[in-house]
Amino acid sequence: MKTAFARTYCRLLADRGHHQIWALACAVLMMSAWCWWASWAQITLYEVSQKARVELDSATYPVESPLRGRVVRTSLHVGQVVHRGEVLVEVDPVPDQLQLRQQQAAAGGLGAEVERLRAQIDDEEQARLEEQRTAGVSAEEAQNRVREAGATVEYAKAELSRMQRLQREGLAPERDVEKAAAELDRQRAVVATMESAARRIPQEQLTRERERDVRIARLHGEIASLETQRNTLNAGMARANHEIERREVRAPVDGRIGETTILRTGAVVQPGERLASIVPSGRLIVAAEFPANAAFGRIQPGQTARMWLDGFPWAAFGAVPAKVSQVAAEIRDSNVRVEFEIQPDSGFRGKLEHGMPGSIDVAAFSPIDFTAPSGSKLHPIGMSHKGQLSGEFP
Repeated sequence: MKTAFARTYCRLLADRGHHQIWALACAVLMMSAWCWWASWAQITLYEVSQKARVELDSATYPVESPLRGRVVRTSLHVGQVVHRGEVLVEVDPVPDQLQLRQQQAAAGGLGAEVERLRAQIDDEEQARLEEQRTAGVSAEEAQNRVREAGATVEYAKAELSRMQRLQREGLAPERDVEKAAAELDRQRAVVATMESAARRIPQEQLTRERERDVRIARLHGEIASLETQRNTLNAGMARANHEIERREVRAPVDGRIGETTILRTGAVVQPGERLASIVPSGRLIVAAEFPANAAFGRIQPGQTARMWLDGFPWAAFGAVPAKVSQVAAEIRDSNVRVEFEIQPDSGFRGKLEHGMPGSIDVAAFSPIDFTAPSGSKLHPIGMSHKGQLSGEFP
């Protein structure tokens, strides 16, 4: 009769072969499944950047002081809505205003002097016309006197001929002939004098014209010198006006003030000092920097990503879903800039603002590669970054 131990031992011997077969079949099945997965399966490669932040698709505009001066008025407040051309800060313009007034006074004096010289030129031109008319009249009168004297000469000639004929006839003494000859010579001398005077009138007029041209040229030279001085003053006034306008720091674009320095009336600002920045209205994007070996060939437009904002716990606020929009072609400081488009169906339970920092994971799908670069994360199984399952990328 068999004991209980003997019966148990016999049953174990009888079942030993069946368990080995089942264990071997399971091992072969698991090995086959692993080989199939290793041959055909793909895993998700996450490229991670800790240098990511929310930005506007249009750049922010800095507000800087163009020169040194004392602030007399300011209206800089964070979050304030401003419009293009609106005065934000006014720097004391008194020094430039005093210089402008001085130059304006000097330019006014030069203008009066120029007008006086031009009036003199007009007087000279008017006197020229009057002299020309007078010279014309005088020349005509001289010609008339010459013609009158010529008639007297002809009469004296005729009188001399008559006296000579009478003398030949014995009717006139020699003295009358000599008197007639002397009268003819005198009349001829008068005609010569009158002709000389008539010729002298246009010559004297020409001399006066030349002297007047010299005076007018000198006046024009003085006017040109004064005009040059006035143009210099006008340029100085334009520069002073420009400096006065520069002392009014205006908003370059429409938007709102993103950040500003503590600026009070009476403070002294320096040239190039940053006073504030204006955030224009636009579409929010995510910008991140990745190492060059992680970005080129791995990150491409269209890949999905998730951004984790600093200061916003994932459990309470969630992540910001995004999609790669473009990858920069240039390397800067060993990094490549990658821009992401924020998806409209964002489940982020907060308000996105320009400048929010955080980190971002990009899902780069590729065949199995256990030699991922530094900074990449392979999540074939288990929990991924921030504690979410990595088997499927949302």
